[in-house]
Amino acid sequence: MELPTALAGLDAHPWAAVNHAYGPAEDLPDLLRIFAEGGQDAEEALEELYSSIVHQGTVYAASADAAPYLARIAASGRQTVDALRLLGCLAESEDEHDVKPGAVRSAVTAQLPLLIPLLADGDAAVRQAAGWTIGHTRDTRTALPAIRARLAAETEPTVRAELLTAYSRLDRAGAGTEARALLSPDTPAPLRLAALFAALGPEQPWLAAHHDTVIGLLPARETAAAGYGVEHRDPLGAIVEILLGRDTDADREHALALLDIALRDERPAVRAEALWAADRACMLSRSAPQRLIPAIAPLAADRAAAQLLGKIGPAAAEAAPLLTELAAQPDDEAADQALAALVLVAPQDAAPLLARALGRRPYAMQCATGSHAPAGVPFPYDPELLAAVRTRLAAKALERPEERKECGCPTTADHNDTAGLVHLLRQWGPKAARALPELCAILPRFHYAATAITSVAVGLGPKQREQAATALRADAGNLFVAQALHELTGETEPLFAAAEAALATGVRGCAEGAKALAELGPAAARIAPALRAALGRTVDRDTTAEADTDLALALALWRITGEASEVVPVLASVFDRSKGQRWFHRTTARAAREIAVLGPAARPLTAQLHALLDDPAQAPSAVLGLLAVADPAGLDRAQLAEAVLHSAETRADLKGAGDALRALGPAALTPEQQDRLAALAGGDRRLIVYGSDHSMIREDEQLRAALTSVLPAAAARATAGAC
Repeated sequence: MELPTALAGLDAHPWAAVNHAYGPAEDLPDLLRIFAEGGQDAEEALEELYSSIVHQGTVYAASADAAPYLARIAASGRQTVDALRLLGCLAESEDEHDVKPGAVRSAVTAQLPLLIPLLADGDAAVRQAAGWTIGHTRDTRTALPAIRARLAAETEPTVRAELLTAYSRLDRAGAGTEARALLSPDTPAPLRLAALFAALGPEQPWLAAHHDTVIGLLPARETAAAGYGVEHRDPLGAIVEILLGRDTDADREHALALLDIALRDERPAVRAEALWAADRACMLSRSAPQRLIPAIAPLAADRAAAQLLGKIGPAAAEAAPLLTELAAQPDDEAADQALAALVLVAPQDAAPLLARALGRRPYAMQCATGSHAPAGVPFPYDPELLAAVRTRLAAKALERPEERKECGCPTTADHNDTAGLVHLLRQWGPKAARALPELCAILPRFHYAATAITSVAVGLGPKQREQAATALRADAGNLFVAQALHELTGETEPLFAAAEAALATGVRGCAEGAKALAELGPAAARIAPALRAALGRTVDRDTTAEADTDLALALALWRITGEASEVVPVLASVFDRSKGQRWFHRTTARAAREIAVLGPAARPLTAQLHALLDDPAQAPSAVLGLLAVADPAGLDRAQLAEAVLHSAETRADLKGAGDALRALGPAALTPEQQDRLAALAGGDRRLIVYGSDHSMIREDEQLRAALTSVLPAAAARATAGAC
């Protein structure tokens, strides 16, 4: 096919009538033409096509309209591999926007008469790309026979591997039967790896042949890189995840035994692959850390191993001596990596080491006080560390911002470092009283030091408290400083002034000012008019920030005035505005929880709360709201428990589900629901499988404890009933 034929009708097509990621697809004719012609701008055009018609994996109506042109470009022999890859991405996508389900894949499938001949192309790269794309059509009538026929004729191992993977997508059972004969060590590595995945069907048991194949292929990442299957790019990790996903004792042991062998392998590349897979296993399986720590601990000098030990936390205590030794080495970067793990594994051992190198261990400091630190667990107090913190804060107090700019020190890093130091002192409270002068000295530059000043000064003598109050008064125009001053001394006038000023600075200031005033309750009555004025602000475009601000303002008014008649309509509008809005679900859930403070006064909102029970992401918050505001006689507690359990089982809002189940109590659970809760709390599969890698294990263990706390009472109640 000649290129003019491939592009025939391109300009006449009604592109303006269909959308891609950025709106009407009027730019597609130029992009497709530039790409097809293969000039110096072709690569940029291809990137634009990916961004437009398969944006981050999402496909659109314009994606379907582009498919015939891409297929003809591929058939013309111009940009064939790239055109095939793009078509395969379109067919692969499950994320469809504003298009009939399956329409884009169907548009690619309709091009099979043009694509199937490419399976016999003289270029192996074209044959491989064609196999990958055709496999994603899921077409068993035309594509499957073509793939099977080509697999029988193909001799290139990499292409055969891609064809076998495509065969597996189209006919899992048929491909599995053929694959089992290819697990022999004599089979070329790419084909053997593809055969291994094809043979791992859901109903297929794990056999010694599978185990031997995996071990024989390690390290397997380079082999996997020859194929297009993204899900197989980390072969060992993918296999381990498949086995753990079966959730049986036997398959779990098979997975962990593979990892144990690979972690102890003498080859660095194998250990690196094993550590990556072990990390994933520990995130998925509650029993994996205990099983694997003996093999991981000796590798603590490796960054990936140290990070994994830190994620596991105190359960990896046997690695503490080696981490301590590594944290004392002269290489600052390597020592920081080891100390960061030690902070999370054995914080008491880490404190003096952190003191001796404060300022040179940023990652360890982040693990002690920043985003990686365990929430609600203060870092251990250490006199040597306190002295080091004071010295570092004193130096910051003497620095001038312009001097830091001249020396090239980034402001963000400066604030992060200071925030960590302040956080330590805040956690230690009166134990850190000797740092009060340094905190007062940095307050003008770092207003968040105010909360630490209050924490440190509480319980001290009148003279030191007055020293703290004087420093806070000097900067009380800042809302957070004014709040700290009120907490320390009870003074309200500076807080009134700062909050009223914040209310006039936009949605963020409105929300912060409202929350500060809400804490004062009726004592802030004279500021109520300013809150009402903020509620009446002009809104150009309704956003989650606007809805969140209205929620904060309404709740503050309730706490101050107790006037349900003016507050409930505002809260109702937050629910109404959020309904059906994709990005408003967090606002809705927050509103459902926080209206509990109104109690029965919010009863007019009961119907809106009930409407949220069908959404697993919002059900736990809705239950908490209903328990606080609805008429108890009208609540079906078993129905509420069902909504919460469904939320937990679908991992939609795990923390909220734990809170709601505790609020409902064991009496609300039917015996069947108790069994499901026990399976969630006691099973090997982790509940939290998404989020920050550094907190997932810790959060899962906390959630497990929270869910388990409901069970003993439930069991006791059941036993008492039986008697």
